Amino acid sequence: QVQLVESGGGLVQAGGSLRLSCAASGRTFVDSAMGWFRQAPGKEREFVAAITWSGRTTDYADSVKGRFTISRDNAKNTVYLQMNSLKPEDTAVYYCAYAIRRNGVLPSGRSEYNYWGQGTQVTVSS
Repeated sequence: QVQLVESGGGLVQAGGSLRLSCAASGRTFVDSAMGWFRQAPGKEREFVAAITWSGRTTDYADSVKGRFTISRDNAKNTVYLQMNSLKPEDTAVYYCAYAIRRNGVLPSGRSEYNYWGQGTQVTVSS
């Protein structure tokens, strides 16, 4: 079993930056993947970014490419999402997720992830 706890959310001005963290506990595996999703009020949860256990392969939604960066520190069992040039439309609850047996293939669908964090609120003001 893997438990995930997000942190780092808050209020930021448009154009600003924010760094989210996701701390994982429990047994993790080298063939796994970690991802970030977000859900705005009244909207479906959408894929944001994903990373393999090694950190050598990443994937991003088109809406955040060039602005967001996903990374991880396996010594700390933590995944990060660096968010730059934030826009009001980035406002959402951000969730981290863990997927087993990916072998370098990064999933972008909710059903492909096995464990989820509780979410952290990100609000971007004009």
